[in-house]
Amino acid sequence: MITSRRNFLKNTLSSAIVLITGAAILSQQVLADWSKTAFAAKNPEEALMALFNDSDATVSNKITIVSPEIAENGKVVPVEVKVDLPQVESITLFSEKNPVPLVAQFNFKGRAKGWIKTRIKMAETGKVIAVVKANGKLLQASREIKVTVGGCGG
Repeated sequence: MITSRRNFLKNTLSSAIVLITGAAILSQQVLADWSKTAFAAKNPEEALMALFNDSDATVSNKITIVSPEIAENGKVVPVEVKVDLPQVESITLFSEKNPVPLVAQFNFKGRAKGWIKTRIKMAETGKVIAVVKANGKLLQASREIKVTVGGCGG
């Protein structure tokens, strides 16, 4: 089948408009749930209150944070959170010394396993805090990570 240049351009333009419109609708749906108050918070407790209407999370040994003790580059710090609890609803990460302490929130549905692995940005040495919502309760664990300047380890 031979397509004329005019038909090719018309079809390409139509496809582009559909893609742009779809992307705009999708981005509105994705960004509609972000909490401006939580990201404006200056400490993890304020952000917790904005996200969950509660700033008191119980320390739990059922949450494990796996990360290096020393991060040689604060721009990419690998963090893994493992949760040994049923019915995990969300895992929220905080870096207490960041200008914006709320780093990320991961929401789960159904029978998903409470586990995440990501890379975060840390402004300086401090605690990374994982707050887990499971069975309607807030639980937390934290881990100190030392961020070095220049990658010298000291």
